[in-house]
Amino acid sequence: MPVTTHQLIQWKQQRRLIVALTAYDYAIAQLIDQAGVDLILVGDSMAMPILGYETTLPLTLDEIMHHAKAVRRGVKQALIVVDLPFLTYQESVQQAMHSAGRVLKETGAQAVKLEGGYPVMATTVSQLTSAGIPVMGHVGLTPQSVHQIGYKKQGKTVEAGERILQESIALQQAGAFAIVLEHIPADLADHITQKLTIPTIGIGAGPHCDGQVLVTSDLLGLSEKQPPFAKAYANLRETITQAVKDYSLEVREGKFPNS
Repeated sequence: MPVTTHQLIQWKQQRRLIVALTAYDYAIAQLIDQAGVDLILVGDSMAMPILGYETTLPLTLDEIMHHAKAVRRGVKQALIVVDLPFLTYQESVQQAMHSAGRVLKETGAQAVKLEGGYPVMATTVSQLTSAGIPVMGHVGLTPQSVHQIGYKKQGKTVEAGERILQESIALQQAGAFAIVLEHIPADLADHITQKLTIPTIGIGAGPHCDGQVLVTSDLLGLSEKQPPFAKAYANLRETITQAVKDYSLEVREGKFPNS
């Protein structure tokens, strides 16, 4: 049976850890779904490794939906969550409703993710969930705010940690089914995880979250630059480069194709 948002909440209660990865195309989505990943995030992180942008900010709603449709066609079991790109939900609740509604209607994904906490985003989440749109929150390092906060670890002071905790609580109260905690101290992530009844999905937030997510290109060793909290489980960048060199050499030497 396909994974649901309600299952994720049940798994938190059962202390069953949640596995999440990103996907942006049919082939990778199919492979990681068959490998047993619970949640697939069509993240705006695609802007950099897939589309070549310097930040996530230029990504459009149409671009991410194009990729989300391909992911949907490759997935049978995992829950699919799609990021709402920068400036497709911040202007008003009406804008957020329109963007999130398009994602669910046109891609077949089951949920959306947006960045930020209270008061504005909590209000938006409340309206979206009231309309039947499942929402995943995202606090801590929020890449769409890169020009304001950079890519530095967040929540390192008592005041900053308390703000992230209160944002998380507000998002839960607004109806979010889960929250991504990005690049915050492990003890803060642990504290938030203990306080919430919905699951926390960590990325660079230590081992105490209810689940973990990585950008798949980082996991596979495809990224040009790895974030400090990522782990490469393969080195496909090297493997692909060598395969192309071998092919090129055989073509130039007349060895491929053979008779």
